[in-house]
Amino acid sequence: MQYRKFKADRLFDGYKFRNEGDVLITDEKGIVQEIVSINDAGDDIQHFNGILSPGLINCHCHLELSHLKNVIPPHTGLIDFLISVVTKRDFDAAIIQQEIERAEREMLDNGIIAVGDIGNSTNTITVKNKSSLYWHNFVEVLSFKDENAEKRIAEFKQIAAQFESAGSASLIQYRTSLVPHAPYSISPKTFQLINEVTAGQIISIHNQENPAENELYQTGTGDFLKLFSKFGFEGSPFPVTGKTSIRSYLPYFNRKQTIFLVHNSFMPEEDIVWANEYAAANQLKLIYCICINANLYIENKVPPVELFEKHNCHLVLGTDSYSSNWQLSIAKEMEVLLKHTNVTTEQALQMATINGAKALQIDDYAGSFEQGKKPGVVLLKNDFSESKRIL
Repeated sequence: MQYRKFKADRLFDGYKFRNEGDVLITDEKGIVQEIVSINDAGDDIQHFNGILSPGLINCHCHLELSHLKNVIPPHTGLIDFLISVVTKRDFDAAIIQQEIERAEREMLDNGIIAVGDIGNSTNTITVKNKSSLYWHNFVEVLSFKDENAEKRIAEFKQIAAQFESAGSASLIQYRTSLVPHAPYSISPKTFQLINEVTAGQIISIHNQENPAENELYQTGTGDFLKLFSKFGFEGSPFPVTGKTSIRSYLPYFNRKQTIFLVHNSFMPEEDIVWANEYAAANQLKLIYCICINANLYIENKVPPVELFEKHNCHLVLGTDSYSSNWQLSIAKEMEVLLKHTNVTTEQALQMATINGAKALQIDDYAGSFEQGKKPGVVLLKNDFSESKRIL
């Protein structure tokens, strides 16, 4: 059997940095054999400058919006950003496919091995079927009115079925689940129906990206009325609960789902405590997904990462889409996270590797350098400014 041996300035195994002289050994297919001291590794060791890490996990992306790179300017705020996405996303189909292919290749080259990908169309199927990345397709439902709930669920179920059918023919089989888009785009009955069809599944929702999201549920007023007017609504189509958005929608879920809460830029500590307690009492698992570059791009806001750490939240990283980011790089997410928060380098790397693999339930082969796994090998610059896949 042929072996490959890797040594760098630092070796991160998915959980922690290993000793300075440690060497990673894989077989020719990339299956981890062991990590040993350089004194026991023998010859033919490849030496690298930087950090060696398992393949990186991007837990939140919108691949289908890749054609919107540089279309929407930074710092518009969420509501104007959403209006721009709605009004500017229609491009020639060939351009959309070209940019999807370019974005997939970028993620592959910079060491991403798995993606939690949001979509409400089938535009990404062709690329995903040829991709060597693992995909969890979050087919995103939008349904503002209860009277349309069953019809809208049926429409998005058809899209999900196309992904599921295509998945059996792809290079790497992927998962697909139906998910709510956001608290400001899902009616009560639609939430109920999504809960019914997602028992035990991994789902996601955009959570508390803007203070207006809480205002919408607490008082029925605020900046989201501007967005709703674009869809022909006078006022809010949603019930006023007097509560924050997460306290208004999370109780719809009680079927042992794993729920990715994405962005969380304006999530107060009392809601973190409440959400974790509700999840524990109702057999839900919450995953807090940080997309710090997108948060800075849209709102120029850093999520309260230290509060999530304080309350032992399961933290993962995402890039969001090219409509709201300068690149699709988990390394750059870590670079900016380390710049703007107090997380340690090890914590950031855990979010990008083993935490993401566990969240997507692919940690049987990904996320860490453990014997028998095939997680990929990525080289990161010591300052996280770049990354590249080397195996």
